[in-house]
Amino acid sequence: MAQRVDAHHHFWNYSPKEYGWIGDSMAALRRDFTPDDLLAATAPVGIGGVVSVQARQTVEETDFLLAHASRHGFIRGVVGWAPLMAPGVENRLEHFAAHPKFKGVRHVVQDEPDDNFILRDDLSRGVSLLKPLGLAYDILIFERHLKPSIQFVDRHPGQVFILDHIAKPGIKAGHREPWATDIREMARRPNVYCKISGMVTEANWETWTPDQLRPYIDTVLEAFGPKRLMFGSDWPVMLVACPYAHWWQVVNTAIASLSVDERDRILGLTAIEAYKL
Repeated sequence: MAQRVDAHHHFWNYSPKEYGWIGDSMAALRRDFTPDDLLAATAPVGIGGVVSVQARQTVEETDFLLAHASRHGFIRGVVGWAPLMAPGVENRLEHFAAHPKFKGVRHVVQDEPDDNFILRDDLSRGVSLLKPLGLAYDILIFERHLKPSIQFVDRHPGQVFILDHIAKPGIKAGHREPWATDIREMARRPNVYCKISGMVTEANWETWTPDQLRPYIDTVLEAFGPKRLMFGSDWPVMLVACPYAHWWQVVNTAIASLSVDERDRILGLTAIEAYKL
């Protein structure tokens, strides 16, 4: 069996100041989440490697994740934050890229007040520095950002992009359009991968069902195919709506009709390829 990889999770040492986005409804997340905590969740379902993704937009966050990765072999890669829009970011990227587990960069585009933020010239300049270093770029957006994000991707045809959380469609409201049309258009770009992750927190945390999620999973399966899809948990954020093992079961059930090779791609091999793990 091919190695199983969780392509999207976070660590943090909790403080109200650093994690102000964790509101009262997410009180269960107001504690530290460590590699030992994650290993306790992933090991029982047979996951052998993980990719740590930034949760704060600081260079200290990237150093924090790389320090964990240096100490723990099951952390196969880090998607950190770097000041992509700042002059001289080349030096910062080269410094991070010297670490063998630094695999990509992410900016929290979904929280920017300008829906066209991703089209900023200074961001594009920063992203243009990633390909020569062999780094991926994670796209974190809501579905309303898909159209400008397609334009953004077209500016960087050789860059590896990884779309987080299937672009956060309106699952809670049951909306599939224009998300489905836009996600299919995005998928026409062969340099874009997509994570089946972060879905339960876009649904109603208390009442969601696997059947409610299935049309969205089927849409990205059709659009990207197994070779460009990867499993991710979004742990620990997903814990407000779903235990880890349950999410693993939901995804495995949704892809059960695929071939062994196709399931192996989604559950590990795609992440290994996209992030060069």
